[in-house]
Amino acid sequence: MRLSYRGEPYHGWQCQPGAVTVQEVIEDALSKVLRTPMKIVGAGRTDAGVNARMMVAHFDVESPLADPARLVGSLNAMVGRDIAIHEIYRVADGLHARFDAVERTYHYYAVTEKSPFFYPLSWKAPATLDFEAMNRAAELLLTTSDFTSFAKLHTDTKTNICRVTHARWHRVVGEQGDGWVFVITADRFLRNMVRAVVGTLVEVGRGKITVEEFGRIIERRDRCAAGTSMPPQALYLWDVKYPPEHREVAPL
Repeated sequence: MRLSYRGEPYHGWQCQPGAVTVQEVIEDALSKVLRTPMKIVGAGRTDAGVNARMMVAHFDVESPLADPARLVGSLNAMVGRDIAIHEIYRVADGLHARFDAVERTYHYYAVTEKSPFFYPLSWKAPATLDFEAMNRAAELLLTTSDFTSFAKLHTDTKTNICRVTHARWHRVVGEQGDGWVFVITADRFLRNMVRAVVGTLVEVGRGKITVEEFGRIIERRDRCAAGTSMPPQALYLWDVKYPPEHREVAPL
């Protein structure tokens, strides 16, 4: 299942007691349409308020779906305007949407001028931020494997090791306002990692810490040494990639 969603109305992706989540809404709709209890597994666990341009999830059925396009339409009629199901397709047996993903990309959007169009889904950045310095600091992420300094404390994660292959701020010029987008790609991400990385890079851009100090923060492996987490509404899970052998093997 390929889908997208706006994160603001939900308490993250993953089901949890006493909170409405994206996973819960889709599972409820899928269970009603297929008339049997259904569980789905997502490619990641986005935090409360975080958006997804593309999330991938898998679910198992005992027999082939008669009309997947009709199922997509039925689900979209039930999940509300903040979730969109784009496609349901068959994949190789044993595919796991989370564990088989080899690469994930996140975008964080910052606008440098006030915009009535972008404010709910971006962060208003000071015009004086030094993005060149922020990019010099971001290059250090490519030579790092331990991201403990940017990991949420007291989680059940067994390792804080990640392999970042791209981390850079790119200029965005549009008719409705100019800004920047931070693009970061890795094999995996820790809870709150991207927002903590961006928050610390902003400290560099504001001149509060140097690029060298950013490197020392990484080396300290201490979340308390890094900057604050950025607001969630500007963060998007942008893409998820899988090995070629896990691509669609036949239409349902």
